Amino acid sequence: MRILVTGAAGFIGFHTAMRLCRDGHQVVGVDNLNDYYSVGLKQARLAQLAEWSSFRFRALDVADKPALLALFAEHAFEQVIHLAAQAGVRYSIDHPDIYAQSNLVGFLNLLEACRAQRPAHLIYASSSSVYGLNQRLPYATNDPVDQPVSFYAATKRANELMAHAYSHLYGIPTTGLRFFTVYGPWGRPDMAPFKFTEAILEGRTIDVYNEGAMSRDFTYIDDIVEGLVRLLPLPPTDETGVPYKVYNIGRGAPVNLLQFIEHLEEALGIRARKNFLPLQSGDVVDTWADTHELEARVGFCPQVSIASGVQSFVDWYRHYYRV
Repeated sequence: MRILVTGAAGFIGFHTAMRLCRDGHQVVGVDNLNDYYSVGLKQARLAQLAEWSSFRFRALDVADKPALLALFAEHAFEQVIHLAAQAGVRYSIDHPDIYAQSNLVGFLNLLEACRAQRPAHLIYASSSSVYGLNQRLPYATNDPVDQPVSFYAATKRANELMAHAYSHLYGIPTTGLRFFTVYGPWGRPDMAPFKFTEAILEGRTIDVYNEGAMSRDFTYIDDIVEGLVRLLPLPPTDETGVPYKVYNIGRGAPVNLLQFIEHLEEALGIRARKNFLPLQSGDVVDTWADTHELEARVGFCPQVSIASGVQSFVDWYRHYYRV
């Protein structure tokens, strides 16, 4: 199939595009290569993708509506996977304008492009952050999500509502995926696994928030991609007639933050020096995905253990940075 992957130079976008190329699809990847984190890392991911003749890259910002509409008209995509977004919970507190432009305007432009060209399925990235102050665990997709604690989370919830409106008005099949703490090789430098590994190897102290009394549903990248690609040929149907669905995509097994650090210490062979701090603004204490709906739909549940996943990440990190 002809598939568009936005955010192809990003962590999840890179792995998704790579998997689609391996599966024999024609993939067009777009990314604006912003400097939120290392552009060099993004370019290194693209260099890996460039080895596939079935992959084409276009430097493009989804907030540029004329350029995005022209791209859709040129390629007539059969499937669209929208992973481009300004990421980061804490960064959104000080830079909300960037999130409004990328996550709101950019997503609206993508919906408009889909309305014009009618792909068979739009899959887009949401986030576990939408659950905000919800206290019920594990998080289920029918839980209330009207109390976000960061502007990033608010933009992701807005994306879900925007998608529902377009599915209802124009019959565009849309599936939102609420990602839960994705980690693994080629991961994002702003996330805890990457930051902790870097600091431990350099002999620096790591900041551990909420005194370590936190847990995350850490999900290995290969499990994320497997669930996503299995959904591609399964556009949603609904008894209400609106082709719209949202799923949690996570491992479904939260890990305490201090336990995660222990796995890193074991993989690195180095003890971490810890600086215990209070909970940060915009953060939540625990995340835990109820994944039964997705597992029933695609017949797959995550396979990679936390110990194995952390070891794979550390092995990649040492190789990539030659440490």
